[in-house]
Amino acid sequence: MNRRTALKNLTMGLGYAVAAPTIMNILASCTAETKSWTPVFLSEDEKVMVTHLVDIIIPETETPGALAVNVPQFIDLMYQNLEKEDNQKLFKQGANLFANKFETKFNTPISKGNKNDIAVLVSEYFNLSHEDSQFVLHQQKLAIQDIPAENIKHYTLYKFLLSVRYYALFGYYTSEKIGKEVLVYDPIPGAYHGCVSLDETTNGKTWTL
Repeated sequence: MNRRTALKNLTMGLGYAVAAPTIMNILASCTAETKSWTPVFLSEDEKVMVTHLVDIIIPETETPGALAVNVPQFIDLMYQNLEKEDNQKLFKQGANLFANKFETKFNTPISKGNKNDIAVLVSEYFNLSHEDSQFVLHQQKLAIQDIPAENIKHYTLYKFLLSVRYYALFGYYTSEKIGKEVLVYDPIPGAYHGCVSLDETTNGKTWTL
C-alpha cells in the first residue's frame, strides 16, 4: 500500500474533520509498519519526542494507549498533509527548543531520552499556578506577531507541547479501535429516551457517534 499517495489523494477537496478519522483507518490497516515506521514530516529526534509524549498523555492501562492506535504516525501525517506551513514551522521550532531543554537538563540528546525523563521535563511545563496557566493559554490564542520578542521561545515551546496533546487526543478518540472498543458505538441507534442519565444508558462511557 502506498500510504502517502493514498493520503494525498484523500485529503484533496475533503474537509479537515472528514479526513482525520479516515487517516486513522488507513493507519490501522498498515500494521506491518507500526514498530518501524519512517516519518514523512517528523525528524528522527521529533519521532522520539512525539512517541514518548503521546505515551505519557495517553498511556496503556486497562484500555489501549495512544501507541496502540498509531497516534504518533497520525500526528506525523496530519502535519505533513493538512497543517499550514506556518504551523509546521512553529512545530519544528518548538520541538527543537524542547530537545535543547532536555539535553541541558539531562546532559544527553533527546534521541537517547526515555519516557520517564521526558515526563519529568513535561511536568515542569504543566505543573503551573492558576495565574501562570492562564498566561500560557492567553498567549496561545494570540498570533505570533503579537507576542513580545522576549516571550517568543516560551510561546513556541508551549505551541509544540499543546499541539502534540491536541492531536494525541484527537487521533486517539477518532480512531476506529477506540471508537468501537472503548467508547459506546451504535451506528444504528434505537429508540430515543429523554432525561436518562449517562450511567443508565452507557455505564458512564461517552458515545462515539
